[in-house]
Amino acid sequence: MKNKWIAPAIIIAIGLFLLGQRIEQGIIRSKEAVRTVSVKGLSEREVPADRVIWPLVYKELGDDLGGIYRAINTKNAIVIDFLKSNGIAETDISVAAPAIIDMQAERYGDRNVPYRYNVTSVITVSSSQVDRVRELVVKQASLLEKGVAIVTSDYQYNTQYLFTKLNELKPEMIAEATQNARVAAEKFAKDSDSKLGKISSAYQGQFSIEDRDANTPYLKHVRVVTSVVYYLKN
Repeated sequence: MKNKWIAPAIIIAIGLFLLGQRIEQGIIRSKEAVRTVSVKGLSEREVPADRVIWPLVYKELGDDLGGIYRAINTKNAIVIDFLKSNGIAETDISVAAPAIIDMQAERYGDRNVPYRYNVTSVITVSSSQVDRVRELVVKQASLLEKGVAIVTSDYQYNTQYLFTKLNELKPEMIAEATQNARVAAEKFAKDSDSKLGKISSAYQGQFSIEDRDANTPYLKHVRVVTSVVYYLKN
């Protein structure tokens, strides 16, 4: 009885082996038939900032908090009048509470300082009038004539120029980056004696917004890179 099934079993085993080989060869040929090329496309723009945040900072020193408080109120009024008289809307101006440092209360501070209190006042302009604010940054020295010395060397209070209209640029820039990617893919296909097929997959990179350079922070460099995979045909 056992010998009766040996021949059929061998035949089935050989058939399965041959079938497996055929399937394997088919998969290999299928993989060889699918060829792709991965390319990147770049789009860049140089745009002006459309919003500015400008902190005007000055310090008041002394031993009498009451006198310092009155001096700050007077100087705040001078700064605000300077801004409003030069076209800055009142709604674009905000005044922060004074920051007070008691030099005698500082644990590791110098006890021999000639004053006890160091008070910082910050008036911030947040405006879409970028060009107007840039003009006033230059003119702020005129406040010295009225007794207000604006601090310009404090890294905590840098003027910021922003670009907020990225959504308006996105469609055009994505289309341009994708088109540039296609041009690169077509060149590759031509050089490899192939034809460009449909898109297999695509990835839109993140948009970046940076200052054009350190000297012109009010000009922005916008950039995006897209990655696209195309099929290649013989």
